[in-house]
Amino acid sequence: MVTYALTKSILTALNNKLLVGCIFCDLQKAFDCVNHDILLSKIEFHGVSGKANNLIKSYLKDRYQRVLTDLDSRKYHSKWECVTDGIPKGSILGPLLFLLYINDIPYVVSDTGIPVLFADDTSSIITNSDRQMFEKDINTVILQLNKWFKSNPLLLNLEKTYFLQFLTKNTNATDLNISYKNKQISNIHSTKFLGLIIDNNLSWHCHIDQMIPKLNKASYIIRPLKPLLSFETLKMVYFSVVHSIISYGIIFWGVSTHSKIIFKIQKRIIRIITNSGNKDSCRNLFTKLYILPLQSQYIFSLLMFVVKNKDPFKNNSDVYSFNTRAHYDLHIPPANLTVFQNRVRYSGIKIYNYLPPTIKQLSNDISKFKVA
Repeated sequence: MVTYALTKSILTALNNKLLVGCIFCDLQKAFDCVNHDILLSKIEFHGVSGKANNLIKSYLKDRYQRVLTDLDSRKYHSKWECVTDGIPKGSILGPLLFLLYINDIPYVVSDTGIPVLFADDTSSIITNSDRQMFEKDINTVILQLNKWFKSNPLLLNLEKTYFLQFLTKNTNATDLNISYKNKQISNIHSTKFLGLIIDNNLSWHCHIDQMIPKLNKASYIIRPLKPLLSFETLKMVYFSVVHSIISYGIIFWGVSTHSKIIFKIQKRIIRIITNSGNKDSCRNLFTKLYILPLQSQYIFSLLMFVVKNKDPFKNNSDVYSFNTRAHYDLHIPPANLTVFQNRVRYSGIKIYNYLPPTIKQLSNDISKFKVA
C-alpha cells in the first residue's frame, strides 16, 4: 500500500504535466536512535495514556547492555549500562513504535512535499509546474526534514540520501542543484524502495533485471532436486523460491513489456518440475500444477489488491447522479498518458469492471471472491 501511494502521487503529477521528483532519505541507525522520553510523550499525545502508556514505558525503560569479547582465549566485558535510546530490534512492536515516533513528519513538510513513510524508509514527493520553484521546493524539503531529524534526534545520512526525478517519454531531466550545507544530494536514475527498484520512467526494467538472476538460481536449485523429491514437495519448493519472487510487487511491474523474460524463466522451471521437453506447451502443465502463469498471476494479484483496498476507489454512483448500466462499477479516472493507463489504479479498475456481476457481488467477502 505504501508503494501504491508513492506511485499514485507520482503518476497523478505526471498526468497533470507537472515536474515531479522524490527524495529518498537514509537514516543512520534509525531504530537505535529513538529517544525513549520523546517516544513516550508522542504516544501519550496520540491518546495512549495511563496503564497502556506505563506498559510501553516498562517495555522500553530499564534495559541494560554490555559488550563481551574474546581475546587471546580470555573473556573481557564492559560494565552494564542503562539503555536510554533505541527500540528492541527484531520485535513485532518495533516498526509500529517507530512509525508513531515519525508520525508528525507530514506536518513539517506538508506545504512543500508529500511525505511517504514506512518505518525507517522515509521519502517525500515534490511537484511543481515551474522549474525554479521546483528546485527551491526540493531544497526546502531537505532543510525541513533535517531540522526535524535533529530535533528528534535522528541523523540523516546525506551520502546515501538520493533525489529521483520522474519523467515521461516526452520530457527531459531538469538540471537541478540540490544540496545541504555544501553537500550535494545525488540525482539518480533508479533506487530501491521497499524491495522494489523504482526507475525514473516507472518502466520497472531495473527491477525485472535484478529478478532474472534470482529466478535463474531458483531454476538451478530445482533441477538437481527433481530426481530426489516427490511431485508435491517440488511444488512446495517452487512456491517458496520462485512464486515468492514473482508475486512480490507484481501489480507494479507485471504490466511491463520486459516481464516477458520472467515468463520464459517461469515456463522453463515448470518444464523442469514436470520433466517436459524444452518445446512442450506449458498451458496444460500450469493447469496440472495448479500454478498461475505470470499474466494470470498479475490479473489475480491486481484484483485482490482492488478488493482489499476499496477505500481509495470510487463507484460511478458516487460521481454521476444519473443511473447507467455501469452505475455500480468502479469509476475510471481520466488519463492523458499511457504510463498512467498501465498502472495499478487504472488497470485494476478496468479489470474489476470486466468481471461478471455474480463475482463482483462476492467482493465484500474476500475469501469467497478469491476462489470464485
